[in-house]
Amino acid sequence: MLPLLVVVPPMLLWMWNPWSAILLPVAIAVYAYVLYPLLISGMARLSRQPASPASAPASWPSVSVSLPVYNEGRIIRSTLEALLGVDYPRELLEIVVISDCSSDDTDAIVSEYADRRVRLVRQPSRQGKTAAECAGAAAVGGEIVINTDASTRFPRDAFKRLVCVFQDETIGLASGRDVTVADEGGATAGEGGYTNFEMRLRADETRVDSIVGASGCFFAVRRALHHRVSPSEISRDFSSAVYTKLQGYRSVSVSDAVCYVRLAASLRVEFRRKMRTMARGLDTLWYKRAALLPWRTSWLFSWMLLSHKLLRWCVFLFAPFSLIGLIVLSAESRIAALLLIGSALVGLVGWIAYRWPEERPMPRTISLPGFAALTFLAGARAWWEALTAQRNPIWEPTPRRLS
Repeated sequence: MLPLLVVVPPMLLWMWNPWSAILLPVAIAVYAYVLYPLLISGMARLSRQPASPASAPASWPSVSVSLPVYNEGRIIRSTLEALLGVDYPRELLEIVVISDCSSDDTDAIVSEYADRRVRLVRQPSRQGKTAAECAGAAAVGGEIVINTDASTRFPRDAFKRLVCVFQDETIGLASGRDVTVADEGGATAGEGGYTNFEMRLRADETRVDSIVGASGCFFAVRRALHHRVSPSEISRDFSSAVYTKLQGYRSVSVSDAVCYVRLAASLRVEFRRKMRTMARGLDTLWYKRAALLPWRTSWLFSWMLLSHKLLRWCVFLFAPFSLIGLIVLSAESRIAALLLIGSALVGLVGWIAYRWPEERPMPRTISLPGFAALTFLAGARAWWEALTAQRNPIWEPTPRRLS
């Protein structure tokens, strides 16, 4: 039934005017990526939302770090040393590593840190990242739970900057600001630009109301909101922000709580990550679809969730119909033929970027259009998996070069 509902709108538009069906994803993209951010930016300038507390509290709350891992033996030691080196009272900080049935030496290395308030929770079988996070939820004891991953790094003051906002009792979740780190001549420079755009938008959404999704590699939540079980196929960072709003709290982005994320080494790796992220995002939005109802959250939040998430993804849903329309009309329309040729060239660049050797620097003339082409392909594939109920919660951490 759901796939039929997806196909009907572009078919009706095609019957009315073929060009309207072709331009539908373009119109949605202009709204979701241009008009909506401009509207939120304008509203943020007019907002009287109080700033999140920036000064240190009289006493710091206890913090648990939730760290799901799978076969991270290569980097887990440096990860733990980095977490233990942050500027936060040691007696108030614990680290809970949830191993998703790792088969390398990850668990053995983590066990070496048992006397430094580092605990290991091992899953009996591989169940995926969300299942690991849910298993860890029962083990954490801190008042605030910080969620991160093995490849993320932080300035020493990042935890304090993130945690201090919880002095505001209306805040239930706080998300850090991702700062991407790329190799010189890296293929994924487009992802870095997109991340910067996303961080600015979240900062504006915070001033207006609440963010609609948290940073998966660095966000904190009150323990009462963290202790819940979620289906293994959904994204816990996205669902946590929505769940927080449904419980009557705000989710905010903390711009000065920075984390460093190294971009994937190749567009091939980034394509798989983006496809998995979008597919899980669609499943999450369906699971938390009640948040789209204004009477369950607010008119403002439901509009933000629709604009920031669903309509963005709808661009990739309707893009294949636009391509089919161009193919059909190219025989009689020179404009359609030129647009089709342009689309084919972008697709060709995408294929070249996908096959580009990781050890060779990629010029921006290839990396940027290649990133755009593979993003569209990843989005279309994510919709296909969501509509055909293909569920694969098992997670492979994105390989990243750490310096």
